[in-house]
Amino acid sequence: MRIEVPSDTLEDALSALTVPTLRSMMELLPVPKPRPKLKVGMVDAIRLRLTGKSLRELWERLDETQRLAVTETLFGLGVRFNANRFRTKYGVLPKGFDTESSGKSSLLHFFLYPPDGYRLFSPTTIPRDLEQQLLEFLSEPAAPALVSVDQVPDVVSRRRRIPVPPGQNRKDDKVLVTRRDMEQAAMYDLAAVLRLIDQGRVVFDTFNQRSSAGTLRRIGDALYDGDFFDAGKGRESREQVAGPIRAFAWPWLVQAGKLAQPRGSKLALTKAGRIAFTTPPAETLRRIWRSWLKNTLLDEFSRMDEIKGQHWVPGRPTMTAPRKRRPVVAEALAECPVGRWVQVDEFFRFMLTAQLDLDVTRFPWRLYVGEVQHGNFALADNQEWSLLPGRYVLCLLFEYAATLGLVDVAFTDPRGARPDYWHIWGAEEMEFLSRYDGLEYFRLNPLGAYCVGQTGKFEPTIAPRRTRLTLFSDLRVHSSAPLPPPERVLLETYAEAESDGRWRLDLSRSLSAVERGHDVTQLGEFLAARDDQPLPERVEGFLRTVELGARALKPEGAAVLIKCASKEIADRIVADQRAAKYCRRAGSLRLVVPAKSEAEFRRAAHALGYALSLPRRPRR
Repeated sequence: MRIEVPSDTLEDALSALTVPTLRSMMELLPVPKPRPKLKVGMVDAIRLRLTGKSLRELWERLDETQRLAVTETLFGLGVRFNANRFRTKYGVLPKGFDTESSGKSSLLHFFLYPPDGYRLFSPTTIPRDLEQQLLEFLSEPAAPALVSVDQVPDVVSRRRRIPVPPGQNRKDDKVLVTRRDMEQAAMYDLAAVLRLIDQGRVVFDTFNQRSSAGTLRRIGDALYDGDFFDAGKGRESREQVAGPIRAFAWPWLVQAGKLAQPRGSKLALTKAGRIAFTTPPAETLRRIWRSWLKNTLLDEFSRMDEIKGQHWVPGRPTMTAPRKRRPVVAEALAECPVGRWVQVDEFFRFMLTAQLDLDVTRFPWRLYVGEVQHGNFALADNQEWSLLPGRYVLCLLFEYAATLGLVDVAFTDPRGARPDYWHIWGAEEMEFLSRYDGLEYFRLNPLGAYCVGQTGKFEPTIAPRRTRLTLFSDLRVHSSAPLPPPERVLLETYAEAESDGRWRLDLSRSLSAVERGHDVTQLGEFLAARDDQPLPERVEGFLRTVELGARALKPEGAAVLIKCASKEIADRIVADQRAAKYCRRAGSLRLVVPAKSEAEFRRAAHALGYALSLPRRPRR
């Protein structure tokens, strides 16, 4: 849908041009001699030839790129031509914008006009009356199509950064492509991360808003097939490393989905998080994705470590609100075909063609690499779409959509993957601009189609694998193969690991799990489904013992333990008709008072002449 924006009339636009410019434009028109020399006459002569049949003849004289420029402006949002976007979309600017024009007018200048009449080679708008004439014989282009493929290549070419001497051909490197199918991986990862949180093993620094390095390693080890990249050498090395991606994303995602929240220095499961253990994982993953689209916990762009200046002046944010960016990418993702691979640059082109505008910053001159005065993103024509909006799209797809299993990914090492930043001052030593630069292709899978709303029902691609277990009467459990991370974490919630592939069910562990909100019937169903034989009688007895023990004690609230100075005082209080309602004897000198009854007990004690004295502070 076009948004009408008022613009000057054709006469006003021509009148704003300089006399030399008008004279140059008249050279391109069949104006009979003697030609007008005054500005008024030039404006009238040009305006008369921009109507009816003459206008159509001029349109036919435009080349294909120039026609695209006019069509993009005529049917685009805001009726304004965006040169940077056009170049990103088509790879070239039309004649009239390029440096080869050498200051001469172009046929394009009869259709697009500069905002102030002086910047001849920055035409941006179509006058209102000229626009109405063009709409009479031009039709809106067809809806953009997204190109996809069945398979991804095994290798891709990488352009070498080292300059090639004159006369020699450039040799590109061949880099292997890694493919990860994420649908089943995300379901395993969800369970594994929730178990780690339940065991108190996910440390989260609420002040600095990040997980500890040990936590990231712990989560990475528990993920299905591990994280996308190795942890690398760490901060002590100056070499750029991609570092954790899925391990970083999961603590944020479970918080956005209200499955966990900080408690002290660690994340703790919420009620919704405990319910998620018995909820179909596809439903939980969809809920997390939809919550992520509108959360305010984290701006994904902050993960672009090499781009500085994102936090400039308090109260005047450099970056746009992530809640406004994410739905734009989600809308484009919902247009992808299910089960077919999309190249990321093709996805960028589709977003531009579909008018899915994505603004990530209000002030590009505040963002920089190296040094703000020379390496900022507003200098030296550094406004290629892939630099800032494109990097944000890569992050959202690679770190969050893929982690949640919505898309499968094909990627390489980020080093040298996207050379679009090489010309920026200060980037000479950088091997990549973001850790997501290596993402080459992605594929919307059935889980992704369910999460983005393409389908109302989820049909898994493959059934989850089941590892066979053997149970013994002495409560030992043996596995025939390595257990997937979430199954191992589930078993170790109730059993003590003895060696690789061997565990022993432990009563203390099981009772602790029940106290944290786990249901021991889930363990019984898990064991029964993975052993071909009926459960041993002692194992069934163990499960019954844990279940009975879970119901044996029930907390009824907090209480205050009070020590009396003598047995006689305790006897008198217990014997008092009013005070006895709020306390119970706990030994010869102690009384137990429910916390909710403490005030009433104090008043009854006051009537007897007693008071609860506060503990004395030690002298310094």
